[in-house]
This record gives sequence, structure tokens and C-alpha cells, in this order.
Amino acid sequence: MIRGKSIKPIFTKNISIEVDGDEELLSPVARLFQAKGLNIPIIYVLGFKTLIDVDAVKSGLNDSFVKHPRFSSLLVTDEKNGGQMSWRRTKVDIHKHVFTPEVDPNMESAEMYVEDYISNLTNTGLDLAKPLWELHVLNVKTSDANATAVLKVHHSVGDGTSFISLLLASSRKASDLESMPSVLKTRQLSTNFWNNRNRFWGLFSATCTMILMVFNTFVDILQFVITALFLKDTDTPIKGVSEHIELSRKRIVHRIVSLHDIKLVKYAMNATINDVLLGITMAALSRYLNGKYAPIGDGLEKEQDTASKKYNHLPANIRLRSSLAVNIRSSPGTSSAEEMMEKDQSKVKWGNLFTFVLVPITIALLDDPLDYVRKAKAVVDRKKLSFEAIFYYSLNRFLLKFFGLKITAAHVYKILSNTTMAFSNIIGPQEEISFYGHHLSYIAPSTYGHPHAFAVHWQSYGEKMIFVLTVDPDVIPDYNNLCADFESSLKLIKDAVTQSGLAVPFHAKT
Repeated sequence: MIRGKSIKPIFTKNISIEVDGDEELLSPVARLFQAKGLNIPIIYVLGFKTLIDVDAVKSGLNDSFVKHPRFSSLLVTDEKNGGQMSWRRTKVDIHKHVFTPEVDPNMESAEMYVEDYISNLTNTGLDLAKPLWELHVLNVKTSDANATAVLKVHHSVGDGTSFISLLLASSRKASDLESMPSVLKTRQLSTNFWNNRNRFWGLFSATCTMILMVFNTFVDILQFVITALFLKDTDTPIKGVSEHIELSRKRIVHRIVSLHDIKLVKYAMNATINDVLLGITMAALSRYLNGKYAPIGDGLEKEQDTASKKYNHLPANIRLRSSLAVNIRSSPGTSSAEEMMEKDQSKVKWGNLFTFVLVPITIALLDDPLDYVRKAKAVVDRKKLSFEAIFYYSLNRFLLKFFGLKITAAHVYKILSNTTMAFSNIIGPQEEISFYGHHLSYIAPSTYGHPHAFAVHWQSYGEKMIFVLTVDPDVIPDYNNLCADFESSLKLIKDAVTQSGLAVPFHAKT
């Protein structure tokens, strides 16, 4: 860690945004995140390889986060104007946002101390008298880091893509403290269709694809409607069924696995990273639920890796669905924070430009572990051939405009509460980074406040992939066993690729 060396401010000029006087109205999605039942904060757990110099972090935050409009604005509500909500710029006192609790050097378990501390944060709200974020510094060594910082920020401030962009803009490469981290370059869509010599078949294929997308969209809209009306997931051991489960205290735990292993499966299966992560999730939940349904003393631990009917205790036809977050920006990658706030300067806009789609999760013991990835890929490919995400985003904007926040929030809440879980995957820095002179070991994002007892968030960081489980401990008390099932499922899938001879060489940085 470098002390005494100033970090060059990330914003070379004041960021300008369109406001009405001194205020800016909240976006439609930001308003939803302030509604009853959908009041959702984000927690970023940041592990560091060194102890944290609190003064250096405060100085860095003043030069970066505090200059950002969303991190220096109060959320105000105009009750005289129908409860209209807006952002109002204010002066930030950094000492009221950074907390450094005293740590007992003789504590029995540093891991449990950090886990308990984070869990307690899920049971407290953010102070509306100041901008909606705070940073907690825990200078205690755990198995994954020498110190931990916990950033708690309200989801109405921005989404995961926005925060990763701000994190990148506030950091430097750990290998070169004078260089900015690399920003992922997104692939441009090919225009070879119009250069195709046989334009007739190209046009025919495009027409068939459009017809298929219209049909799929109709089916997906119908699914949303019946889910909002009556269609519920099966009551499994991971589904929250108690009233107002979004208000319960949560446990947030993470594990670090190899991104290389995931890429190995990706290239062998001709899939995407998201396909592989969803496949791992299907496999892990199948293993976990099979264990929950197994009779006591069945000896399941020795036979978890088989799909034999003797050891298959899963009920037939389990309906288990996830809300899967979809970035609807025209460019799905990350950009600089300054560009994100400038109108018409970046396709990667700041804010909450995402929606969700409903994804069926296969719960079954399959003979071939690679079948989980195949099923996940089929589901995701099917969702790509649908306008479901854009439709639902547009529908919520329509409902907000013509029916108001209360009805729209009730509609979204009903759909989410009738499903089982939430799933997201965020692309992180391509190399390890230094955050205000502190070498970052891992990034573990999570959310809570939605009507689910279980959520899984995946976050890439350098050559690591971090999965984060948010659970209601009253519903899933053995959440560490569930973490182990995720790790075992990745190993089974990777081993299946290696043993099948499907593994292909690839560059580690791809």
C-alpha cells in the first residue's frame, strides 16, 4: 500500500447533468427501488491484501465518489406534489459516511465477525438526511483478505454496471499504479448480412428469426401475466413463504473460484460465461435440494455425484424460477464514470438501466454434469430470441406513468414473490486493481430487500470468479453447505470437460 501519495482525481471537470433547478427527478426504476417491498440496497464487500489506511480512503473518496452527482445528492420527496422524488445536490461530510468500528484483537473467529457485521447491516436502513451510501472499514484478517471494506449504497443510486465503472475510475492497475484499469471492449454486431452474396436466404433467415422472436415474446408475456395473477413456484426448502420476507435479516457469504476453470467449460461447450454460471447454479441447487429431501441417514454424502434413482430424492416436476437481471444498455460493457454521466457521450449510461426476465431453473440429478450447462445455454439462447426484457422494462415505465408507484410496485412484488430466487452476473476488472493505494483481493456484490429467501450474484475479478449467496438463515440455515455444493458442481462440470476430451486451449486473458 502506498501512503502519502495523492491519487489524481478521476473527474477532470465537474460532471454536468440535466436538472430542474437544483434537483433531478428520479428515474422510473429508481422510484421503484424506493417502494414498499422493493426497497433494495446493494452491498459491496471489498477484500484487501493490506490493512486499510482510513485517512487515505477518505481523501480518495473526496476526490472521486463525492464529486459524483449521485453520491453527493439527497433523496427528497415533495409531498405537496404527489410524493414526487428527486435528487438534490448537497455538501458531503465524508466523516458521516465512513465508519471504522473498534475490532477486538482477541475475537474467536474473524470470519464470523465480518459475516455478522454484514448481516447486521441488512437489518438497518440508510439515513435519508445524507446521500444514500456509507463505507464500513473492518481492519481484521480473514482467510481471503487482510482487511475488508463494506460499501452499502441504495439501489436507486445506480446498478451494478454503474458501480463497477465508478470503481474502475477510482482505481489504478495493481501492477502499474500510474495506469487506469482496462475497460472491457464489447464486440460490435456484424454487418456481414448485407454483404452476403445470397441476400435472399439471408433475408429469409432474418424473417424467420423475427417471427420466432414475436412468438417467444408472446409466450413470455403470457408467463408474466399468469405469474402476476396466480402461478407460483413449488414450495421448496429454499423458497421463502413467510410474509414480508424482504424485511428479514440476511446472511451474505461468498466463495472464490477460478475464472480459468469457467472459461475452460465455456470454450469446450461453445457457450458464454453466463451460460456456464447458470449451469453451475442449476447443478448446485439440484444437489442441495436432493440432500434436503433425502431421508436422514441415507448416506447421501457418499453418493452425491451419481444420478442413480436410488439416491434421487427430488420430487417430480419442481417449478423453480429465477429473476435474471438483464442490462438493457445499447453497449453492455463498462465505461468511465465521467462518460456515463455525460449526455450522448457514452452508450453505457449511469443509472438503473436494467430489467429482469423469468428463467426456469432445472432441478434434477443428471447423469452427465455437462447437461446442466447445455440446459442453461438452451434457456439463455431462447431468452435472447425474445423481446421479453424490453417489453417488461417498457411496461413498468407505462404503469408508473399512468397508474402510479403503488400499483406498479405491487405488480412487480407479486411477480418476484411468486418466484424462488434472483440471479445476476457482473463483469469486473480484467486485472487486479489498487483502490486508493490498497491492493484489492476480491469484490463480492449482493442485494437484499427483495421478496426472495435466496439470491446468487456472480462477479469476475482478474482471474477470479466470486459467487455471493444472499440467504434468509431461517429458510436456509445450512448456507455453508449450499456454498460447498456450488464449488463441487463447478469441479464436477470442469472434470467432465477434461475427461470427455472436449477441453480446448485458450488464452487466459480471453
